[in-house]
Amino acid sequence: MHPNLTVLTHPLVQHKLTLCRQQQTPVADFRRIVREISLLMCYEVTRDLPLEEVPIQTPLEPMTAQKISGKKLCLVSILRAGNGILDGMLDAVPSARVGHIGLYRDPATLQPVQYYLKLPEDIASRFVIVADPMLATGHSAVAALARLKDAGVTQLSFVSLIAAPEGLAAMARAHPDVPVFTCAVDRCLDEHGYIRPGLGDAGDRLFGTK
Repeated sequence: MHPNLTVLTHPLVQHKLTLCRQQQTPVADFRRIVREISLLMCYEVTRDLPLEEVPIQTPLEPMTAQKISGKKLCLVSILRAGNGILDGMLDAVPSARVGHIGLYRDPATLQPVQYYLKLPEDIASRFVIVADPMLATGHSAVAALARLKDAGVTQLSFVSLIAAPEGLAAMARAHPDVPVFTCAVDRCLDEHGYIRPGLGDAGDRLFGTK
């Protein structure tokens, strides 16, 4: 397992995840439910953001209130399925910057191959949440986090809908310092690198490509 693992057991999260797992859930519903789960996950992963006090004026009187301190968030999607998580998180934090890392899994070696990278220039000063619905082998997540650390990012978290023990072990070996948030830890990977019981290919189910 991972030393910084958080499994989100909230009843709403678990109920919505069950709907996503069901084979008969159509594309439009799957996409909407992932968005709803992502908003709830964003609430949890941002729980410890630092706050500062600022003077404001309410309609009735001045007061001192709290706001997030320092640079705001950056959400980084591991393409393409990570985009399904972005929408819900942006509902919660619409001012967040967004980056994209294009990684595909070589079907023979199951290793990640990068084909795209676009990040905000000031990403090193931001708290970065990396999103990929399925933490399977962990190879793509490990590679994405390494690239972000190379870019100077020091505040990182990773979020997924479902994780496999193999993926969590890979993350623990490569990035034990990065908190991992997921809604479920499933049984294992099959011979094709799919999470069992899982929910199938998240990208195909989000975008209706299979």
